[in-house]
Amino acid sequence: MRIHFIAIGGSAMHNLALALHQKGYKITGSDDAIFEPSKSRLEKVGLLPPEMGWFVSKITIELDAVILGMHAKNDNPELLKAQELGIKIFSYPEFLFEQSKDKTRVVIGGSHGKTTITSMILHVMNYHERKVDFMVGALLEGFDTMVKLTKENDFIVLEGDEYLTSPIDLRPKFHLYQPNIALLSGIAWDHINVFPTFENYVYQFEKFIETITDGGILVYNEEDKILKEVVEKSNHTIKKFPYKTPNYTIENSVTFLDTSLGKIPLAVFGSHNLQNLEGAKWVCLHMGLSEEDFYEAISTFKGANKRLEKLLETTHTVLFKDFAHSPSKVLATTYSVKEQFPNRTLIACLELHTYSSLNANFLNEYENALNAADIAVVYYSPDTVAIKRLNSISAQQIKSAFRKEDLSVFTNPDSFKEFLFSLDFKDTTVLMMSSGNYGNLDFEELKSKIKS
Repeated sequence: MRIHFIAIGGSAMHNLALALHQKGYKITGSDDAIFEPSKSRLEKVGLLPPEMGWFVSKITIELDAVILGMHAKNDNPELLKAQELGIKIFSYPEFLFEQSKDKTRVVIGGSHGKTTITSMILHVMNYHERKVDFMVGALLEGFDTMVKLTKENDFIVLEGDEYLTSPIDLRPKFHLYQPNIALLSGIAWDHINVFPTFENYVYQFEKFIETITDGGILVYNEEDKILKEVVEKSNHTIKKFPYKTPNYTIENSVTFLDTSLGKIPLAVFGSHNLQNLEGAKWVCLHMGLSEEDFYEAISTFKGANKRLEKLLETTHTVLFKDFAHSPSKVLATTYSVKEQFPNRTLIACLELHTYSSLNANFLNEYENALNAADIAVVYYSPDTVAIKRLNSISAQQIKSAFRKEDLSVFTNPDSFKEFLFSLDFKDTTVLMMSSGNYGNLDFEELKSKIKS
């Protein structure tokens, strides 16, 4: 097949392009900007567009299909040409479903933890050499791509994102997969630019449950009150399997999981990660693995990329970088790090970077999110607020929203760096949480400062 990607440089899109190229498809693509690591990975296999921009000459009747990325606009010239020629246009999730119609579809959804849970499942399957197709939101150790599609594998494991499908299809992505086995980790309001009310956001999960195939399986976190209520009121003909945080202990900064096989040491930590692990276990059991096989494999899981990534550990300091930015993730991550290292000063730095986190109407959702930190810092760029066309917010608004009197707020990257580098890092845990880069903070320089 000949397939053209509109907006090929996206994290998910370029991985799908690589997977289809590996499968033997003829792939072309366009984008107006492509950044690393997408650029190098596409270039390595000859899929990097020779020049940036949109070119209607690439859209011809010889194409079997076009895959449209969310980054493109609905007036994209290549899209308009494809519509004019009547070429089949797929969104990213539509195409994944098309490729997995004859497989057992396992979809991992929820406002938080879905990348980690999907990664855990894939790690366990890979450990035991169980081959499955997949799509996950982070590059995993032992895997070449974030997408794998084959003809022969029976299972496909999909990370189920609730964000929109494409510029011309405003359904949430996870509504399109029709899972046979599904997991929901929890519901915490997010993406307010798309789901302006909490009720509207919750409805997307109610609808997702209805998309599970008749007689299918739903594994869900019963400790999330909202999710529990949504699941219990559903009359859909599916089997429901609740899970909750398993028992564990922490000894000398190592987390041990209490199991029927005894205490198992883990490379990950935190109650939210243990909760994710329990959900992953139930999914793996439904995929045919034994509990013993699961525990053997999960003890070697080191975490998903960009999720509580340990950048440095010395005799007196540990430095973590985490993708956390939503209120529930910030709260869970901060608490977990403090629980793991209770006798150290916790320095927690959060960058407000997303549309939701910089929205004045959403800020109060962060109430108490940094309370576990001994030194709490929030950084945001007024320029980012302006670019996202949001109303300006003040440092006082942020302090009031977080309800933490000693919270430090910075809007200038140099001032933020000066404050951070002035701290005494002895006997501390440093937690950097952001989906941005703190105004181009040099993490190698930070590591050198901590080691000095």
